[in-house]
Amino acid sequence: MTDGGDGRSGANPLTDGSDFLHLLREHGHAAPSTMADAGPGALDPPTEGTTILAIRYRDGVLVAGDRRATAGNVIVYDRAAKVLSVDDRSVMALSGSPANAYEIARLLEISFQHYRRTQLQELSLDGRLRTLSRLLRDNLPMAMQGIGAVVPIYVTYEQESPRDGYAEGGKIFFYDVLGATFESVDFCTTGSGSPIIRGALYYQNRWEQPFVERDEESTLLLVLKMLETAAEFDTATGGFSSTAAIYPQVMRVTAEGISTIDEDILAATYRSANVAG
Repeated sequence: MTDGGDGRSGANPLTDGSDFLHLLREHGHAAPSTMADAGPGALDPPTEGTTILAIRYRDGVLVAGDRRATAGNVIVYDRAAKVLSVDDRSVMALSGSPANAYEIARLLEISFQHYRRTQLQELSLDGRLRTLSRLLRDNLPMAMQGIGAVVPIYVTYEQESPRDGYAEGGKIFFYDVLGATFESVDFCTTGSGSPIIRGALYYQNRWEQPFVERDEESTLLLVLKMLETAAEFDTATGGFSSTAAIYPQVMRVTAEGISTIDEDILAATYRSANVAG
């Protein structure tokens, strides 16, 4: 790029078609941008899963996800698991390609177990974060083809450790498709429904009651409201159905460990909010 003399670049690779992905497309090495562009004989649209979120509250972190998996405009499955435990104190919530996401979660769990058994100690938090980052980078070729992107949220509850330099408490980390790691202090949401609820979450945390001061009951109600709001405006996000007994998946990560919130509790919470499904 050249400087235009007024301090601005003379070319913008994001708008003038000179970026690396554009170069690949020009030489026929990149996958079609949409399945419709792929022409006759193309594969069916890949299965995708959304929406996930995590909120840090008084006792730890609640991690939740809707249950819908879609392929294009087709609902493939309405009971998909998107929040998976990877060891005794951490979980990974999954958005994007379920096939790749489940494989990454399985490899992450195996990596943690291998380190514990060979080194006779737990892998540090920094080490766990780097392991997940490396697995996401290894998945980059699939993500670039538009058929295998994975954008996870990693949640853990850490005891105070001088080795890691982290204070005790629940912690939320999110990633991009390249494996870059970011810590979120209060909440995080990813997936196709996330833009719909991100502003509402910020408003609740900033102008109502801070999440870190809330108990589990009020935080759970907020989580369910946000997922239902995402489902109302995003077709790829599934809402709850009391008649079919389809509820979001919600797990708590606290100092006591990891546990799943029972569907009976979820049903009672919906009833208390007068939400029909």
